[in-house]
Parts: sequence; C-alpha cells; structure tokens
Amino acid sequence: MKKIIALFLVFIMLTGMLTACSGGGGGGAAGDVVKIGVFEPQSGDNGAGGKQETLGMQYANYLTPTVDIGGKTYTVELVYADNQSATDKAPSAAQSLVSAGCSIVLGSYGSAVAIAAADVFGDAGMPVIGVTCTNPAVTEGNNFYYRICFLDPFQGTVLANFAKDEFSATKAYCLAKQGDDYSVGLCNYFMEAFGPENCVYETFPEGTSDYSSYVANAKTSGAQVFFSPVSTEAAALIIDQASTQDLGIPILAGDTWDSNVILNAASGNDNIDLYVTTFYQEGGNPEFDAGIKEWIDSAPQNLANNGGDNKIAAVSAMGYDAYYVALEALKKAGSTSPADVVPAVGGVTFEGVSGNIVFDDINGDAIRDVAYVKRCNVDTSEWEFVAQQGVN
Repeated sequence: MKKIIALFLVFIMLTGMLTACSGGGGGGAAGDVVKIGVFEPQSGDNGAGGKQETLGMQYANYLTPTVDIGGKTYTVELVYADNQSATDKAPSAAQSLVSAGCSIVLGSYGSAVAIAAADVFGDAGMPVIGVTCTNPAVTEGNNFYYRICFLDPFQGTVLANFAKDEFSATKAYCLAKQGDDYSVGLCNYFMEAFGPENCVYETFPEGTSDYSSYVANAKTSGAQVFFSPVSTEAAALIIDQASTQDLGIPILAGDTWDSNVILNAASGNDNIDLYVTTFYQEGGNPEFDAGIKEWIDSAPQNLANNGGDNKIAAVSAMGYDAYYVALEALKKAGSTSPADVVPAVGGVTFEGVSGNIVFDDINGDAIRDVAYVKRCNVDTSEWEFVAQQGVN
C-alpha cells in the first residue's frame, strides 16, 4: 500500500513534466517504435551472466517484435547499455537509457549495479523491472524499481536449511567479495538463518585472482559446507583451488553460479560436490527450452554469448519473462510515456516460464516462495535437479 500511494503522488507530479518533454507523444516512442532499455553487464566480473540474461530478452523480442499500445502497433526496439559490472559505471549507463527515450528498462544481473543506478532511474521517473537482482535494497525506497525474482533473505534461508537438512551441517565457511552488495548480503542472510555463531566468514578484495588461502582456511575451519555466492569469474577460480586442494566438503552458492561457465570449470573434477539455488530448471517448459535452444544454435553470436553451447541458464528464462512483463505493462498503460507505465507495472500478472509473476504492493517485488536446487554433475557437465525448496 505504501508503494501504491507513493506511486500515485509521483505519477501526478511527473505526468505533466514528461508530457511536456515528449510533446504529448509517449516518452519512449519515435514514430511507431517503443524502446525497452537493457541495463545489463556485457563485460566485467558479471559479463557472462549479463549476456545470458540479455539472451532471454533478445529471444523474446525475436518471437514478439511488436506490441499493441493504446490501439496502435509499435515495433519494440531493445536499447543496450553495458554497466560493465561496476558500480561507478552503472549510473552513466542508466542515464544513457533515460536519454535514449526508453519507456521502460530491464535489468540488471548483479544487485550492486542495480542499487548504484536506482536513483538515476528514480530521478528520471523511469520504470525498471529487475530480473535477477536479488538484494532487497534494489527496490526499497525506490518507487520506480520492480523485480520479478525471489530475494536474498529467502534464498539465504533456503540454502542454510539445505545445508542443515542435506548434509547435517553444524558449521559453515562463508566467503564474499568486499563491498559487493550481492555476495556480502547473501552471506549475511545465510549466516543469520544458519546461526552466525556457527559460521566462519571471510571476504576477499577487488582484483583477487588467487583463492588458495581461502580454500585452505575453509579446510582447516572444521566446516561441513563451503558457501560463496560470488561472480562466475571468481567462482571458476575458487572451484579450481577447491579441486587442487581436495576441499572435501560440499560447495553451496546462489543464483550467480547457475551458469555453464561453472559447469565447465567443475567438469571432470570428481572431488567437487557443488549445489546452487536458482530460478528455473531446464525441462520446466519444454516448448521454451526447445525454442531458445534452436535460436541460440542459429547464430554464432548467440552461442558465444551463451558460453559456447546451448545449455539454458535460468537467467535467460528470467530475461525472457521480464520482456513479456514489460510488454504487459505497456499494454496496461495504454501509453509509451514512462509516467503512465510506472503505475501499470505493479498491476501486471503474468504466467511466465519461471512461474506466475505477481507484484506485492509494498516494494514492487514479485511474490516468490520456491527456489530450485540443482547439483553439478561433473561427469556430464549438466545441472541435475535436486529439489524445489521453500522456507517453512
């Protein structure tokens, strides 16, 4: 309710401003084109995940390149801004989408960059749909930022419960990146649910490439699980050290590790036992799976952006769903003006490939109560479904 009231007040304030700036046309349209911004990392630590999330949006745009808004058919143009996985680059990337005249924005993979850009979007009155940015701070206090994924308090609790239930763990080693909202936040939520007194917690600085000491510390800590929800770039190096040193305990991670980058890093390492929580399991929607695999295979650039094969990343399914939620918001608004689209997003209900999407009326977060737990099969380089898990 708080968000609805705030949106109504801001909507009244911004309608006149944005209409004046757009000449009464609709803020994101140029002729018969409506622009959807893609605020995603294409480089940096999270570049691999950002490319896979973007692939889902591009596939959806390939299938549905037009949308009817207010009785008129518009061609949907995706406008890209690489936030470079960097909090200091994110605001300028966000501003470029505002300046481009987008009607709505999707992204980002990586909570830290989403948080860093939130005020830019908010000050411009630009509606944004977060796709897999799971830190609660993304939407808190920003009446323009919505989100379709579960949140880290939920994900952290699911992982902590899984560690206890599956492995009878009584002690956990937790590793995060200094200053990273996602990994630090998720570690904190995990430790809160697991029991902070039963956790050994360390952080590594920006630019770290040698994780041998951290893996060694985990081995000598007496922990029964190793938890490190960091970027795929760091994860691959951690896996290498865990294999080299024969870590000997299960590795747990959040949604960022659900990537073929991780599968490739762990492939053939029989002493790696790795589990992740994520948003989608291949096989959940056979029609979507078959279609996006064929589309990825159809172009070398798609294959490259997916890490060299056609395995479906959960973030691609989420990017696909986010695109259609944006279309539903545009149709519901009956306008391409951001001021009209902002209040429309919260009223969207959409049955996506990742599940039913309905927004709460507090912070504009999707109401999600289930996560997929998957295990890395190091012999086949495939993710194996373990369970759908909620919080009691």
